[in-house]
Amino acid sequence: MFHGTMTALVTPFSNGNIDEEAFRAHLERQIEAGVDAVVPAGTTGEAATLSFAEHKQVIRIAVEQVAGRVPVIAGTGSNNTAESIDLTSAAKALGADAALLISPYYNKPTQEGIYRHYKAVADAVHLPQVIYNVPGRTNSNILPETVGRLSHVANIVGIKDATADMEQLVHTIVACDGRMEFYSGDDATVMPFMALGGHGVISVVSNVAPKTMQVLTTAMRNGDLNSAREAQFAMAELNQVMFMQSNPIPVKAACAALGWMNNELRLPLLPMQGEVASLLFDVMRSFRGEKLELADN
Repeated sequence: MFHGTMTALVTPFSNGNIDEEAFRAHLERQIEAGVDAVVPAGTTGEAATLSFAEHKQVIRIAVEQVAGRVPVIAGTGSNNTAESIDLTSAAKALGADAALLISPYYNKPTQEGIYRHYKAVADAVHLPQVIYNVPGRTNSNILPETVGRLSHVANIVGIKDATADMEQLVHTIVACDGRMEFYSGDDATVMPFMALGGHGVISVVSNVAPKTMQVLTTAMRNGDLNSAREAQFAMAELNQVMFMQSNPIPVKAACAALGWMNNELRLPLLPMQGEVASLLFDVMRSFRGEKLELADN
């Protein structure tokens, strides 16, 4: 259903509020760069600190601005199943094409609990849904057998896998037997992920380098390994510095340095400063993909 480069969008803020003008401009920038889908209100969009009304506002703006030009996959995950159902219902009502749901965090559910969580949301809301496995944030791993069970649920159509574990990916693909699509959640390993059967990436780095990531995913879909390798290597340093601190701290700093939005986050996240920020900006200046024109740094 979905493929290629899908950007996990940052949420611009201004004086504590959602900066709608900057967000709409960022969406246009992404579409002009040729991305295949956008993902508002996810981890990169600071969903954990959005109120329910703000969460819906971000999704609404994205759906309105995109106007059907690319799919909108709305982040609707939570560690509370009832809340995930409410958010996913809201996303459907607002016109999102699909929902991305992070595996329940903090609670540390069993594999059966994870299965029942996702099935409950899928049963409650008839909307294509993508499950999201990111053990580094949730402190739990969706095992291949559990993903295989979930692949039998009709409207669970894919998984964003941010484990960077190629062995687990192989076992998960085998367990799903063609019933589910696979999207990388790790920018540094998109090429090997797609070589094993992945359909694309839900990317942080494509907020600032969408054209280069698009070259990579398109090349992999066309079997052009040389072009894909060149793009993956070109992004190597950028991928590294974008995760020197917790996402979305670096990518928000990068977007601000490009003059696109304020470098404003919500507590407990703080803006990137000092030596790490200088290193990020140096890498951006020397980036071998598309030109990144820093505003004031």
